Amino acid sequence: MSELFMARLHELTILVYCASVLLYFIDFLNRNRKANQIAFWLLAFVWVLQTLFLFLYMRETGRFPVLTLFEGLYFYAWVLVSLSLMINRLMQVDFIVFFTNILGFIIMAIHTFAPPQYESNLMSEQLVSELLLIHIVLAILSYGAFSISFVFSMLYLLQYELLKRKKWVKLLWRIADLTKLEKMSYVLNVIGVPLLLLSLILGLQWAWIKINDFVWFDSKVIGSFIVLAGFSIYLYLRVGLGKHGRSLALWNIGSFLIVLINFFLSGQLSSFHFWYE
Repeated sequence: MSELFMARLHELTILVYCASVLLYFIDFLNRNRKANQIAFWLLAFVWVLQTLFLFLYMRETGRFPVLTLFEGLYFYAWVLVSLSLMINRLMQVDFIVFFTNILGFIIMAIHTFAPPQYESNLMSEQLVSELLLIHIVLAILSYGAFSISFVFSMLYLLQYELLKRKKWVKLLWRIADLTKLEKMSYVLNVIGVPLLLLSLILGLQWAWIKINDFVWFDSKVIGSFIVLAGFSIYLYLRVGLGKHGRSLALWNIGSFLIVLINFFLSGQLSSFHFWYE
């Protein structure tokens, strides 16, 4: 009964999430404020359903749900929804919630069709460690910050092209000005970089203690440091060299693509750092 309820809860979340994204799309095309408001409250309901799902899952498994790919994807989607709701309340930036939740919905869809191997109790008991949990949570939070930063950079490029081509369409007036978009992208990276750095420090410490044949040149370790280097260079270009504009946005987008590669692919090549199933 519990598994059936969890399955139905997840299906309801997907349906409500889909309706929210569709209404945001309607607002995106036609500037429909009523559709925007309904979409926001549907998204808030999605957050409530996701939070309930995570709470029930934690009660069932007795641990924080981030140890498998299945769990990590769901928590990542929850982080994206949480950040987009906060941004929508704190600052009225049209489209940021829409584009963020397209990304979030894609993550939820990948999660839905992932192999339904929820856990291995023996492996989970061996791996449960506060150090490991904090490492994973910080990493996913940093990925959430980088994701929203990526969306701001994409909007920056869109606004830049509209201005360059002098296409004075309705979209132009609804997207925030270039300075604001670039600033928010920068602020989110300022948050994401130290979170990722702390996550790597804790993760390496855990691996050094727990894994006998720990390999420094593992693909996941290397990939994580490349991600950190990419966004650290972004901060250096922005703060140290005073770079601004389109080239900086492109660098940020490229760095986020490395995040996706590291999140989904490098774990499959890792000799020890993989999603446990």
